[in-house]
Amino acid sequence: MPTSRPKPSPKPASRKPSPRTSSRKPLVYGAGIVVAAALFGYVSYRATAPDAPGAGSSSSVVAGVTADPEEGVYPELAKLARRDAGDRLSLGRADAPVVLIEYADFKCGYCGKFARDTEPALVKKYVDAGTLRIEWRNFPIFGAESEAAARASWAAGQQNRFWEFHRAAYAEGAKEKGFGKDRLKALARQAGVPDLDRFVRDTDGKAAAAAVRKDQEQGYGIGATSTPSFLINGRPIAGAQPSETFTRAIEQAADRAKNPGNAGQDAKGSAGPQKSDDPEGSVGSGDSAK
Repeated sequence: MPTSRPKPSPKPASRKPSPRTSSRKPLVYGAGIVVAAALFGYVSYRATAPDAPGAGSSSSVVAGVTADPEEGVYPELAKLARRDAGDRLSLGRADAPVVLIEYADFKCGYCGKFARDTEPALVKKYVDAGTLRIEWRNFPIFGAESEAAARASWAAGQQNRFWEFHRAAYAEGAKEKGFGKDRLKALARQAGVPDLDRFVRDTDGKAAAAAVRKDQEQGYGIGATSTPSFLINGRPIAGAQPSETFTRAIEQAADRAKNPGNAGQDAKGSAGPQKSDDPEGSVGSGDSAK
């Protein structure tokens, strides 16, 4: 299935380069990161190419999940799972054997399709059973309203209403109404955020901006250029793929976790309720230039 990509916008000739311009350079986790970054770029291209054959098929190259459970899995990328029990932008046990990391934008139509059509079934089948953990990463790539919605989602999370806000923002027709300040406050009210004044302060605060920037830097760092993009225990998947693609990847990852001797790395090795020192934190200091 296709992914959403930002439209290029002209840059003023007089604009000076920002000193904070590390956002689109790959992070250094090892040789695998270069391969994975190239894969994300290739898959994103195939997903958005006008005549891509079989783009809607789970067996197409866009899906990137083969019958071989080892193929396309990068241990360096599996380490990006934070497994923080206090992370309010996640679902599922911190020690779940499989972690799905989602890089998404609230203005992305295909992200909304995944949120409505695919994610609820994954939650019911795998998250509720303790097999899967979903970790959200704000990856705004469509301008100011994307950034505002990302910060607002983080602010809703501070009052334990992230997933309710997520559901409201991805409801059918929601993105067409825009994400201006009044609209974001209305979505927070719909999501049941108890303290709306705090929500507004948090949305405009430095902590929200820093959290979004950190997620965004990580997304660019692994080579993601379109939304939605996913990692499932280190396996990159781009686009709102058919449910079968995610099911296969999750079940293969779960099997690898049960049989670590057959995989390059024990997926349970990094599991635990404690917060890990995720390596992307040291690079999350710059804004992403569009």
